[in-house]
Amino acid sequence: MSTPGSPDSPDSPDRSGSSGSNGELEALRARIAALETEAEAAKARPPRHRLRSFFAALLIVLGCVLAPLGIVAAWTADEVGDTDRYVATVAPLASDPDVQAAVANRVTGAVMEHIDLNALLEGVAPDQRPLLAKALGRLGSSLESAVQSFVHDKAEEIVASDAFETVWTDANRAIHTSVVRALTGSGEGAVEIKNDTVTLDLAPVIERVKQRLVESGLTVAEKIPEVHTDFTVLKSDDIGKVKTGFRLLQLMGLWLPVLAVLLAAAGVLLSAHRRRSLIAAALGFAAAAVILGIGLTVFRTVYLNALPETVSQAAAGSVYDAMIRLLRTTIRMVVVLGIVLALAAWLSGPGRWATVVRQLWDSGIAATRTTADRVGLRTGPVGPFVARHRVWITWILVAAAVVTYVLWDRPTGWVVVGLALALLFALAVTAFLAEGEGAGEREPDPVGKPT
Repeated sequence: MSTPGSPDSPDSPDRSGSSGSNGELEALRARIAALETEAEAAKARPPRHRLRSFFAALLIVLGCVLAPLGIVAAWTADEVGDTDRYVATVAPLASDPDVQAAVANRVTGAVMEHIDLNALLEGVAPDQRPLLAKALGRLGSSLESAVQSFVHDKAEEIVASDAFETVWTDANRAIHTSVVRALTGSGEGAVEIKNDTVTLDLAPVIERVKQRLVESGLTVAEKIPEVHTDFTVLKSDDIGKVKTGFRLLQLMGLWLPVLAVLLAAAGVLLSAHRRRSLIAAALGFAAAAVILGIGLTVFRTVYLNALPETVSQAAAGSVYDAMIRLLRTTIRMVVVLGIVLALAAWLSGPGRWATVVRQLWDSGIAATRTTADRVGLRTGPVGPFVARHRVWITWILVAAAVVTYVLWDRPTGWVVVGLALALLFALAVTAFLAEGEGAGEREPDPVGKPT
């Protein structure tokens, strides 16, 4: 019979349990001490990835800084350096009311500067003078203002007609081709340097207008001498800088955007936290594009305010907007692409809300698959195949979206959104098929089976 306090007594402590607890406590203390030692050692020496992270951030920043320059360089090579594309860009301006008004005023002024009214009246045949006097009399008492109003009215009719589109297109093609030749120094054209100024002779345009005036009933226009009016394109003091910059942008038009992307990609690969770096790079490119867009808007105001009073600001604004339309389209595309890439990288991460979104996605696919099973929809051998090769199929779909984007001629922001939605749909179909693995072998539960 055991006595209280003896080893065999029920009231005595469990020595084996106490010693086991003490051992676990000592092991825990030893582990904590080891962790503290490692932490102190880590503090004593600099992290190995600090220099790596610095260069990764530097590469990403350089890529983001070069992004706006790459956009402008691509626009220069694609828009400014391509005559056909330039003509296609400015062709709709022939129907712009502000441009039509400015052209009518410019043509009227150029014609009126070279009209000798007295000589014209003297040269009119006697049988035509009553008709001319009657036509001019309806327009006002002043002969000069009457002729100017008549010419202006006919000029407005011309610029509003379909024939003006041909005149406008041919003139812009000649202007663009000649300016490019002057900037690149290749060949000769209608542009020439005179008195420290690059000028373009618009005599062919004025001649066509004169012919149209005659066809419209102003036969006195046949007596107008050949009109040569010089259109100033560029001051020769800046030609050296413009030629150098234009040629440099042309050469970098393809490689500068690629360089910006490669620098950012290298920074992401070098970073210790690639997902966060990818998000930062994508948002950085989008922010750089937004800054470029804001700069274009500010420059538009500065540019229009710096024009002389003789230049129509409305027409100049229309021309400016038409010229940078492709540039703005590229900016919007880069912004949308950056946001889409950042969103994709974030959704694939371990964040709380990203995990919630993925769980909702998987739950929706599973619920859809369950509903399909209930109505008898089976995937057959396709389901198991997709399930086995789902990773490869996913990467193939992503690669197909990337290749489609790269091969797309001048993609827009809507193209990026469309490709992203198409990829999401393809991934949903893949998940739906993979969810049905083995569905063809499963039989529905018999109704009324006893439990």
